[in-house]
Amino acid sequence: MLFLATVCLTGPGLSRAEAVPLIRDTEIETTIRIYAAPLLTAAGLEDEVFNIHIVRDTALNAFVARGQRLFLTTGLLRRSANAGQVLGVMAHEIGHIEGGHLSRLHGAIERAGKAAFISQILGLAVGALSQNARGAAAIIAGGQHVAGRSFLNYSRGQEQSADQAAARYLDRVGISSKGLLEFLNILSGQEFLQTSNQDPYVRTHPLTRSRISFMENHVAKSPVSNKVLPSDFIERYRRMVAKLDGFLDAPEKTLEKYKKEDRSVHARYARAIAMYRLADLGKALPLVDSLISEFPKDPYFVELRAQMLFENGRLEEAMKSYQNAVRLLPGAPLIRTSLAHVLLEMNNPELNDLALANVKHALRVERFMPLAWRLAGTAYGRKKQFGLSAWSLAEYNVLIGRKPLARVQAERALKILKVGSPGWLRAQDIKNQIDRKK
Repeated sequence: MLFLATVCLTGPGLSRAEAVPLIRDTEIETTIRIYAAPLLTAAGLEDEVFNIHIVRDTALNAFVARGQRLFLTTGLLRRSANAGQVLGVMAHEIGHIEGGHLSRLHGAIERAGKAAFISQILGLAVGALSQNARGAAAIIAGGQHVAGRSFLNYSRGQEQSADQAAARYLDRVGISSKGLLEFLNILSGQEFLQTSNQDPYVRTHPLTRSRISFMENHVAKSPVSNKVLPSDFIERYRRMVAKLDGFLDAPEKTLEKYKKEDRSVHARYARAIAMYRLADLGKALPLVDSLISEFPKDPYFVELRAQMLFENGRLEEAMKSYQNAVRLLPGAPLIRTSLAHVLLEMNNPELNDLALANVKHALRVERFMPLAWRLAGTAYGRKKQFGLSAWSLAEYNVLIGRKPLARVQAERALKILKVGSPGWLRAQDIKNQIDRKK
């Protein structure tokens, strides 16, 4: 389900109050990755090393960072009018990556304040995706959103270059550039606003009349300008927006937007989420059950059902639904982590190994998941494998920025684990990393 997460890229001079709020959701990330795949191929970039991050921010913004990382705000996804606009923005940002424009930012990073924070976002692995399987982790108040920082500014020449690259990519994959043109026209309406009232995208991506003229000319001449997007792209976009609306808006607002008379899939999806957030399972479950009945192979509706049941203490039913979701989508680490969480919450020793197997599978796919490490620590502890438990808890604490506790657990692991074993080596790395930063 929609995990509210916080990237705690800690370093010297950075407090926990300056964390970047992210949203983790398998369905939304899959949609963005499906959108990105053909564009990356057109740009000659590798899909396997491309990372997607959804920032919880109402501002309209998108940016890329070194290491082929694409950041999109929930504001951009929800305020876009159609999937074509999202694809256009993504193509433009991929143009910055392929064009090597990020290399210019390195000097700016060195000159910027809180350089440790900034360099970690742009240069190191994104750490600490602090998840709460109940979907209710509080976003740290007062967080300063990296997306608005001035060091992300691009030159006008780089913007023109990224537009041209985007147009090429979109033509190569048979997607109209109208969406990107529409997006540029939306931004042009903010040119005369005070800087403080402009969306960050306008401030960090200089907009000129020549950029719009280029895109207008391209749309007029491109052979694919009138081509309609694949229906799958359109439906995925509608579901993505409906899901974000359902989780981020007040339930009453969601129900007003997605009226009962609207029988579309995405509207029913949004209403099911709204009812669930109102704790009205009597209405939420029938809504999601009708979607599952209609689309029995859709893992995300099953996942929503499991989340509803888990949060309402119906653990046995939640376990079965999560197992079904894992069967439908076995490679999703977030869903496996949620299943492991339910299994451990059931406090049945016979389920401990199954929980551990799922959490280990999740961590093999994605190791930057604090909740998964915490659950691993719990599972190993119940098996009396205290060295592995300490190592797991060291990983967990270092990811959420609790360095003193991480060091304590790493030292404990070093005393128990066999010298030279994988856990021992990683615990040593954690301890040394913390000691170097003192």
